[in-house]
Amino acid sequence: MLKDSKYYSKILLFGEYGIIKDSMGLSIPYNDYNGSLIFSAKKTSFSRKSNQNLNKFYNHLSTLEGSNKLPCKLDLNQFKLDIEKGIFFDSSIPQGFGVGSSGALVAAVYDTYCTNKIVSSSDIPNKSILKLKNIFGQLESFFHGTSSGLDPLICYLNLPILIKSKENLGTVGIPSTVNGKGAIFLMNTGETGETQPLVQHFLERCKEDGFRKMLKNKFKKYNDASIEAFLKNDIKPLLKNVKNLSKVILENFKPMIPKLYHKLWQEGIESNAYYLKLCGSGGGGFILGFTEDFEKAQQKLQGYSLDVIHRF
Repeated sequence: MLKDSKYYSKILLFGEYGIIKDSMGLSIPYNDYNGSLIFSAKKTSFSRKSNQNLNKFYNHLSTLEGSNKLPCKLDLNQFKLDIEKGIFFDSSIPQGFGVGSSGALVAAVYDTYCTNKIVSSSDIPNKSILKLKNIFGQLESFFHGTSSGLDPLICYLNLPILIKSKENLGTVGIPSTVNGKGAIFLMNTGETGETQPLVQHFLERCKEDGFRKMLKNKFKKYNDASIEAFLKNDIKPLLKNVKNLSKVILENFKPMIPKLYHKLWQEGIESNAYYLKLCGSGGGGFILGFTEDFEKAQQKLQGYSLDVIHRF
């Protein structure tokens, strides 16, 4: 029996790439996009493609089960039957945009077919969160080669998660100011990005001494300070650290920023009207923006598609 559940997208506000190397991270649910597993009598090219992808995922999970590597108990027989009946993941989450399209799918499959699942709740203990993250990392690796498990975790719990380190993460409250002038926004590049090659590029760069030092002394410093200021709703230090982080990303993560946006990125830093940073692995999809005056940022970024996700 299918659950009538929606699985929402997520946004990694801070920590892109850095969490691979133990910087802090902060990820929040983003309820503008969602997906659910459904049956449909009417076949479309989308439902057929999604059904085929679910079948590939099923084959991968069967292989894991056959070699005793499945991280949780899944009713794969039922999953197979449902795939044969035409189940698909009906999703508005754009793929390759860094907002968790594969994460939501993995969360949906786990929630629907896991027979010994850890139940999602607002007071879920940190030990269970860590266990879930490890399970999801193994399941989602089918889509990206490797996965931290963070995206499906956020999509499953639908709660903000603060990542202090790989082994230390938990739910956290997000400060809310409905009518503030300042804002965090999403800018749509209109292009898709591919996670796997960009993560591979990052891991190659991590073999270089200078790059590792930059991560430790600059990226981690500004990233972690941004998170701490954001959670305290301390706006001046937040924007100061985000500006420095934006500079570090532009100088060291150029392949992750679509070429058309390099100049726009620099203009934000120079004018102080807004600061841009990666949303997820980059390469396209969405770019995150921070500004103390959203109207001013809108004027500077006329012609670009902007969506406010948080006010301060």
